[in-house]
Amino acid sequence: MTPALSSSSSSSAAAASQRLFRCTASLRRTHAPHRSPSMSPPPRKLKLMAEIMVKAKYAVLEREDYDDVRCEKCRSGDRDDELLLCDKCDKAFHMKCVSPIVVRVPIGSWLCPKCCGQKRIRSFSQKKIIDFFRIQKCKDAESPYLSAQAIKHRRRLRSLVWQKKSRRLLSFLPSEDPDRRLKQMGSLATALTTLQMEFSDDLTYLPGMASRSANQAELEDGGMQVLSKEDIETFELCRTMSRRGECAPLLVVFDSCEGFTVQADGQIKDMTFIAEYTGDVDYLTNREHDDCDSMMTLLLAKHPSRSLVICPDTHGNIARFINGINNHTP
Repeated sequence: MTPALSSSSSSSAAAASQRLFRCTASLRRTHAPHRSPSMSPPPRKLKLMAEIMVKAKYAVLEREDYDDVRCEKCRSGDRDDELLLCDKCDKAFHMKCVSPIVVRVPIGSWLCPKCCGQKRIRSFSQKKIIDFFRIQKCKDAESPYLSAQAIKHRRRLRSLVWQKKSRRLLSFLPSEDPDRRLKQMGSLATALTTLQMEFSDDLTYLPGMASRSANQAELEDGGMQVLSKEDIETFELCRTMSRRGECAPLLVVFDSCEGFTVQADGQIKDMTFIAEYTGDVDYLTNREHDDCDSMMTLLLAKHPSRSLVICPDTHGNIARFINGINNHTP
């Protein structure tokens, strides 16, 4: 016969059973579920390293020793403070050996020209370059404008004091080698094609933007500067040479950090006319919230609604890439 329990002993036994129940319940939650011996773990899916490298943006390759690092261009290990290591291929380049040169150590990651990820554009043939820029061949033997040799001769006749005193515009001297000029124009055609732009040496007025009648000199706040007769002749001479394919000695190059920039491919004197800034003309009010960094003021009117800007989004020339324009992103 089981003895009877008092109320105090029964309550303590119930509390002990509750504590025991809570303890056993917590153990059940933390233990792994029982697996039968016949069940085997699922096979792990492993990928080949080559497959991972193809899909990955880039993987930093680390060397065990960097004492024998040499520049891939000049094959020299000197000036190690100027050596840049590519974050993709881990190859080294001097800051002055890459094109364009790097004037300061980049902040963050840096990729060499081969690893920058820019799509390669097939080279332009001579015929395609002529068609791209709509170059006009001279039919007359005697051109109404001076040739490059005549320009050199005219510059020699001028005294240095007269040039500094007048501060007139000088026309550029194109490269004498025709093959070199084709390479210069080919670099510009590559940059424009990459940005899906069409070459234009004139201002373009498209529907939905500013009309041609909106570009009036009397609307300019403070008046318009008038070119002298000599500067107008220089301007027309440069435009004529550009139409003939005698471009300014400039080369458009690509950098993974700076984007497309322009390098001088020959000696250029001070006050030399290079190119006229061209593109699509639009009202400034329509572009107030535009994040494009390549717009140029065309007309600054007293009323802001009449002010005009040049936007080389779809049309433009080499001026689009000069003087650090569009240098924060490819």
